[in-house]
Parts: sequence; structure tokens; C-alpha cells
Amino acid sequence: MRFAAWGSGPPLVIVHGMSDAVRGFAPVMSGLGAHFTCIAYELPNGERDGAVLGAYRHPHYTADFFALLDHLKLDRVAVLGSSFGTTIALRALHEQPRRFTKCVLKGGFAHRRLKWYERLGARQGRFWAGRLSELPLREFAMRRACPATWEGTAPLARELFLKCNGDTPIAAACRRALTIHALDLRPLLPRIETPVLLIGGDRDRIVPPACEAVLSANLPNVRRVEFEACGHYPQYTHPAATARAVSEFLSSRP
Repeated sequence: MRFAAWGSGPPLVIVHGMSDAVRGFAPVMSGLGAHFTCIAYELPNGERDGAVLGAYRHPHYTADFFALLDHLKLDRVAVLGSSFGTTIALRALHEQPRRFTKCVLKGGFAHRRLKWYERLGARQGRFWAGRLSELPLREFAMRRACPATWEGTAPLARELFLKCNGDTPIAAACRRALTIHALDLRPLLPRIETPVLLIGGDRDRIVPPACEAVLSANLPNVRRVEFEACGHYPQYTHPAATARAVSEFLSSRP
């Protein structure tokens, strides 16, 4: 498991999304590093990490998360989950609640069905070699999927966004997508007592508002921050605001 650590202070473990990477959170970690030790790790991709993705189920992603905590000898941490990473964080909060101080969920959901054409593409793509950057019309599809992110990023941030997305293996992204389709964590939510902050964008097209509303309605200890003119990826479009919201939440009293 490849991971990066940045900063000093209490540990904050970051779990990236379906087609993202550790370096995508570098601008946010830069804003948090003066107060927290940010630890971001790569999800298994089946390439150089030895993971057999065909055998992976959602609990295995959470088992990896705990394996990292054990390897680093971290007893209690805060966690920041992004998109698909929020589901890993939610399961972890339910399985071992005593290991967590607080949790931030960015673009979070507990249940999200794929559309029929998303499901069809994922089923075919799980056997493909190559990376997302090699797919035709990728940038066009990304602009259509989340125009607020495309329009709201500075040139260097957009370059970073494309790099992190493009380096994701096609098979890994498709298998993660199928894992999302089969997942339903809604029954776990009422039993998660860890304080949770939801971070959302008012123009998020990737995780519909109804999905995040399920978290707001069923988590016992939750608050929410919404960014204006923001899509699904505030770590690229609103890194300073994201870091500030996370820092204020983690530093506040429970």
C-alpha cells in the first residue's frame, strides 16, 4: 500500500475516490499540514500492489484501511473520505468506532445505484488494460459529468485533476464502480455515533443531493458545509476552503 504523510499534529487519514489519487489532495494537505499529520494512501489497483481485484469486495477495502492504521501503529485517528472513499470510512466507523475521533465525508453517500449505461460500461471495462487517460473522449465526458469542476479549476489544478484521474487503471475504476452499485450501507448509519462533517458542492452532478441527504437524515451526529459554484471535487476547485472547513471541524469540541 503506497501512502504519503504531510504535516505534524494529530493524524488525519485521507481515503480518495473511485478515479482519483493521493496527489489530488496535496493542495488540501498543504493547508492542513501546520495542524495535522495528513496520511493519504492509494486504493488497490491490481497493478504493482499485488491486489487481486476480481476477489475484492467492499469489506476488503476497509480491511486495507485498518491494516494501514495497524502498520503505522495509530490507535485513534480522524478520517476524511472522498466519494467512494466515504463508503470505506463509513464501514470503518461502524466496525471499530473507538479508533476514530471525527470523520469528514466529501461528496458522500451510503447507497448509489449506477445508471444502466454506467453499469454496462463498468462490466465491460473491468477486463480492459490501460488507464483512463487512454479512453477516447475522456475530457469531453469529464466536462459533461462535472462542468462546475471543469470551469472552476485554475490551469494547474485542472492539470492535476486530469493527471490523477488519468493515471487510474481502467479495470480498477470499473471494479470500484460495480462495488458502488452493489453497496447499501444505509442500515449502518443510525449506529455510527462518531461526529461527522459532510462537505458538498451545490453543483455536484456525480453524487445527487438525495444521496447525501440520506447521510444527513440518518447519521446521529452530523453537520454539513456546502460550497457555492462547486461540483464533486472541491479538493481541486476549493482547496483552501476545504482545508479550512476540515480544520475548524476537527479542532472544535465534539
